[in-house]
This record gives sequence, C-alpha cells and structure tokens, in this order.
Amino acid sequence: MKHSARKTPHHRRAALIAAGVLLGGLLAVPAVTATAGTSGSCADSDAAIYRPPESPEAAPGEVVACRTVDSLPMIGSGKQVSAWKVQYGSTDGQGRKDTVAGTVIVPRAAWQGAAERPLVAFVPGTLGIGPQCAFSKQLTGAYQDAYEGPNLAALLKAGFAVAATDGAGYLDGQVHPYVSGADAGHAVLDMVRAASKLPGSGVGPDTRVGIWGYSEGGSGSLWGAQLAASYAPELKVVGVASGGVPGDLRQVGTSLDGGPFAGFLVDAVIGMAVTHPDMPFGSLLNDAGRKAVKDAESLCAVGTVVRFAGAHVANYTGDRLTLDQLFALRGPDGTSWGEVVDTDKLGVGVGTSGSGARYEIGFPVLQYRGLLDEVIPAGTARSTRRAYCDAGIDTRWVSYAGDHLTGDPQSITDAVNWLGDRFTNRPMSGNC
Repeated sequence: MKHSARKTPHHRRAALIAAGVLLGGLLAVPAVTATAGTSGSCADSDAAIYRPPESPEAAPGEVVACRTVDSLPMIGSGKQVSAWKVQYGSTDGQGRKDTVAGTVIVPRAAWQGAAERPLVAFVPGTLGIGPQCAFSKQLTGAYQDAYEGPNLAALLKAGFAVAATDGAGYLDGQVHPYVSGADAGHAVLDMVRAASKLPGSGVGPDTRVGIWGYSEGGSGSLWGAQLAASYAPELKVVGVASGGVPGDLRQVGTSLDGGPFAGFLVDAVIGMAVTHPDMPFGSLLNDAGRKAVKDAESLCAVGTVVRFAGAHVANYTGDRLTLDQLFALRGPDGTSWGEVVDTDKLGVGVGTSGSGARYEIGFPVLQYRGLLDEVIPAGTARSTRRAYCDAGIDTRWVSYAGDHLTGDPQSITDAVNWLGDRFTNRPMSGNC
C-alpha cells in the first residue's frame, strides 16, 4: 500500500526533506530479476510467509515456510540472483518462542574468493512498525518506502550472500517492537541459521558471517554482535559494521521529542509497550494519544516522519507527562519505564572472548556516523564507542560529512570493503 501525500505547514518542512532523501536513492535503482533456486521445495504461498502460527513451536533458525522470489525491484545489482522469502523460528526479548520473516539472496555467479561464499546478515534501518512495512515486502515491490536497496546491491556485487531479516513483529496482525535489543539481536542471528537450512542457498554451518546495519539496523546489528557468543555460538561471525547507532535510548528520546524526527520516538514508545504489556501505557493515553498509536501502526517510515514532525509525547497523555515523568512510572513488579529503557543501552556489560563479561565479542567492530547527524546525538555515539574501546574490543570508528540520512549511503563502499577484509582475515587497524 502507499499513503497519499498531504499538504503540511512550514514546521514540517524538515520532515518532507527527509522523505525526499529517503526515496531519492531508491527511485534511481533499476530492478534485478531473481531466478529460482536449485530446489523446488520452497513453494509456500506468500500469505504463508506472513501468517503467524497460533502457537510458535519452531526452534531458533528452523525454516517454517519459504518461497522463491521472482523479482527484487528495490535492488539494482545488475546480476542474476536466487532469492527466497522465509519464515523462521526465533526467540523474542522475553525468551519466548517467536517466528520472524526475512529474505535470503544469493548471487548466481560462482564465488571467486577463497573457501565458501560468505554471508552478510543485513539489519534494515527504520521501516515503520506495522506489518505492511516489512522489509521483505518492500524488497519485492509490495510497498516502496525503504531506502537501502543500494546497500544490498553492493553486497551482491561483491559476491556475498545476503540474509536480510525483517525483524520481529512484522507478521500479520503484529506490531514491530521497535528498538528492542534482544528481539533484534535474536532475529538477525536466527536469520543466519535459517539461511543455512534453506534448500539451495549454498549457505552452510561453516559459512563466514558478517553483520551490517544502520540506524535501527545499527542497533540491531550491535545487539546481534553482543548476543552471538551466548545465543548462537556455532555461527562463524567475523565482524559487525554498525552505523548511526541509537546506543542510549533515553538520550535519543529526549533529543527527538518535539523535533522533526519525533515519529521515531513515537514508534519507540509503542514498541516498548508491545514488549512490556504489563507496564503502564494504554491507560495513560488521551484521545490524541490513541489516534497517534493507530496512525503510527498504519504508516511506514516516510509517513511516520511527516505525521509526527514536531510532536511532543506529553500531548498524548491525559496528564501531559514529560518523558522524565514517564521514565519514573513503575509497573506491577516495581520496575520503572526508565529501567526498561536502560536494558536496551548498548555497550553495557561487553567484553572480549574469555573475559567473563555478560556479552563477549570475539571479532572486530566497525562503528560510524555522520558528523551532522540530527537524529542520534553525538554523545550517545561517543559513549557506545568508548564502552567498546574500554572493554578491549577491537573497534574502528569512522565519521562522514553527512547527516543521519546521508551517512548511510556515504558508508556503503567502506562498509562492504571492511566486511570483505574480515572475510579474508586481513588485520584491522583499530583507532580507539
């Protein structure tokens, strides 16, 4: 589906500019045709990919349903590829069984490098929180709002296989748990597992794996890195590239409130309410707040930015509660919203392999951002980097001249080359 354009006052001008930037690169990308895989067993219907089971039973990474994809209009790699949509088992942020959808794409040309073809687990940036926004749907042309087709095209041009998770909460009737760290980390790691079980993918248990994401995808990719050793120790992860990372959600939320990108904060508040249904939320909303929830769930990235430009969270609660007041509210077990938010802070409890840290990371990390980033405060980016450096994790930091939106396309060549170096075991020069 597509949302109709609407006339907006001048205070939404920044949001419209953002929408133009988001769509600009996408519209210039030619389509690439996908050919069927070597096995004919992936013949489930498209509806089956997005239909959640009544009771999730699949093991993490188990393929529940799959279908071959005929075309990928978002990607302009110029190469023939084999592609599949997949529904697979995962684990949600509370440790319960879940199912998630995603896309696996493999170049048809023979891999020219050493060993077997490597795989990049790609975590998309902000898409929106309704199931109509799922990345796998956008890749196949059902809805065009996403902006990272050139990222995937560059990976495929390099010869890498790609496993792009939609992330949790994009099946029919669901709401995406926006910026929930554990949900995101589990989804990306289980996407890799599912790719190795997909008939005809050529991905095996010994495949070298890189993880890449920007913005929400930057957070999800780093959470995948932090959870890899404990949740999926069998995976051969060799590096993670993460850009525009919202490492401290408290700081990011405060910065977004009332600004041109307040829609991201609205999505985050709703996402947290989805993952923590016992915490106070629905009872706090006024009529404007209830409408905001419905609108957010019906829009995707551009529509969300435009709809909520300049929005203040306080205007959506009956008592006009500020973010700080919301953070202080407690649920039935005494946990505050602030404590819930802090569980998603990146860099806390990280360490090197064998350190005994809660999150052991045994591979290099690339972090990057745009110097003019107006969405993610510089302070939180520096704090996440510093936490990794202080923990002794091999970390490289890169800055680009652009803002949040342009920092993503500016990084493509560097990120793909950096991942390629990890696949060939080239030493990395950290710059902590």
